[in-house]
Amino acid sequence: MEIEIGKGKRGRRAYGFDDIAIVPSRRTRDPEDIDISWQIANFKFGLPMLASAMDGVVDPKMAKSLSDLGAAGVINLEGIQTRYKDPSAALEKIAALPKEKATVGLQEIYREPIKPELIGERVKAIKSTGAIAVASLTPQRVEQYYQEALNAGLDILVIQGTVVSAEHVSNQVKPLDLNHFVKSLEIPVILGGCCSYATSLHLMRAGAIAVLVGVGPGAACTTRQVLGLGVPQATAIADAAAARTRHLDETGEYIQVIADGGMRTGGDIAKAFACGADAVMIGSPIARAEEAPGLGYHWGMATFHPELPRGTRVKTEKRAPLKSILLGPAHENDGTFNLFGALRTSMATCGYENIKAFQKAELMVAPSLKTEGKVLQQSQGVGMC
Repeated sequence: MEIEIGKGKRGRRAYGFDDIAIVPSRRTRDPEDIDISWQIANFKFGLPMLASAMDGVVDPKMAKSLSDLGAAGVINLEGIQTRYKDPSAALEKIAALPKEKATVGLQEIYREPIKPELIGERVKAIKSTGAIAVASLTPQRVEQYYQEALNAGLDILVIQGTVVSAEHVSNQVKPLDLNHFVKSLEIPVILGGCCSYATSLHLMRAGAIAVLVGVGPGAACTTRQVLGLGVPQATAIADAAAARTRHLDETGEYIQVIADGGMRTGGDIAKAFACGADAVMIGSPIARAEEAPGLGYHWGMATFHPELPRGTRVKTEKRAPLKSILLGPAHENDGTFNLFGALRTSMATCGYENIKAFQKAELMVAPSLKTEGKVLQQSQGVGMC
């Protein structure tokens, strides 16, 4: 139902994760009986998760660590890893930047040109560990650099930008024909970001094996403030899931929905799946891991844009080993550790045996969910605050 914004404009009401609650059903299950595995194309993962293609989150070593735990990391083929033969010095320099000079400092560091030979080296480094190689390129550069990645054995390509559309129009350059390009590749392609029913459907029709849903919700992203656009994640995921159903009805082909950004806790991740996601892409929780290349900091792919930065460097600190963040044990009570143990328990508590079933969970609009009865927690700065 649309709401009147003014006499000349109406709009839908949209919801974020904090606005909704998952309603337990009449059945419960044992957490040990819950299947949270995920399959995309011919690749199967123990965890339904991709780590974001951000330089403070994924490098070849982290991709291996994620693989060992059943997940996958997406490496940014236009980032620090492909601009510097030895990226460690650049990463240390970023971590040492004063807060007030972080954006300018990032812009300077990222002026170093991309070196095509490093693209192949990074993909081969991931493959050599036995991990599935997943890598990201922007629509503007994918035609220029994708072949180096394919030659090195890339398994899954992510074509990713702040917003990716299947119908880019330009009077300046010849735009990428996304439909033709994606369908010409022999490896599966994930496309995003998007945040609406129509765009999700168009990307599915363009040949994507999955779409990334999320514009601006990430911890380091400032797109919503700089550009004024985006859709709260609960609504965006549900709309994309509806597009998935229509595409399935039209073609018989199931295209996956990956919730990208805005998830800090196990509860957020559970809500993403209950809204209709098949998997999640997370960044800042992984940046907190001791193994993360960002050395306690996190920044996005638009943070260093030379003309209009749409991100910021945020401090995450090194909090725990990656395994504790993803699988526990948790020694904090705020939901930021053992993220997928929480997902499994949420599904078990609601009685859903797998993710497909969990997508059918009942939801309720409940903006007071986190604050109801929590006066002591709020006043003491503990728990759900």
